[in-house]
Amino acid sequence: MKISAVIITLNEERNIGRCLQSLEGVVDEIIVIDSGSTDQTEQICQKAKVRFIHQTWLGYAEQKNLANSLAENDWILSLDADEALSEELRNSLWAWKRNPETHFAFFVNRLTNYCGHWVRHCGWYPDQKVRFWDKKQGKWEGLIHENIAIKMPTKHLKGDILHYSYYTIHDHLKQLNHFTELMAQEAIEKGKKGSLLKILFSPLVKFLKSYFLQLGFLDGYYGLLICLISAQATFIKYVKIRELEKKY
Repeated sequence: MKISAVIITLNEERNIGRCLQSLEGVVDEIIVIDSGSTDQTEQICQKAKVRFIHQTWLGYAEQKNLANSLAENDWILSLDADEALSEELRNSLWAWKRNPETHFAFFVNRLTNYCGHWVRHCGWYPDQKVRFWDKKQGKWEGLIHENIAIKMPTKHLKGDILHYSYYTIHDHLKQLNHFTELMAQEAIEKGKKGSLLKILFSPLVKFLKSYFLQLGFLDGYYGLLICLISAQATFIKYVKIRELEKKY
């Protein structure tokens, strides 16, 4: 059985080399769909001899679905450029190739590195994602935090996807505004409302849940920051939802 790895990129010179290196010897094809990088992303990919394709940004789900459609093999391993395979996950994929189970799609635990610290609480781990499946049986859906709409049963694949999220607090805060815009738009499309009660209380509930119930305090200083910024993002999201409601 052969596997195609698919990745979407935009100015990922900091991450893409690590991602591609983790795939060496495991997959049979790597496809990178790039939406206009101006850094060294393309040059790094060319050295790794992957299929590098230029494509104007279509949206997260659409961009990934395009990558899947271009894969030569039916079995897709989907990674983001800031992710890499753990050694255990590499071994699990090799075991699958030797004895393939083709009637399952596979979900994987994702372990996030935040400002140099591995985060094992805050609701961030195991953060299970379907990332390995037969492309004929599923496709990406969603505006942000896209998910696979899958037609086959799922099974856990041992090992972690190592996610190198934010290198600095500034990176996190900078991304917050962009993501809350997309989250608010998606919420409006689903008919959700930005009531005053949600604006007032949802951030508090988010913090209490992630810091105490999901044991964010065990991640120390960075756990506290993650939980506070997540609460802030919840507040901003509902404010933006309320503003968007006025336009419709």
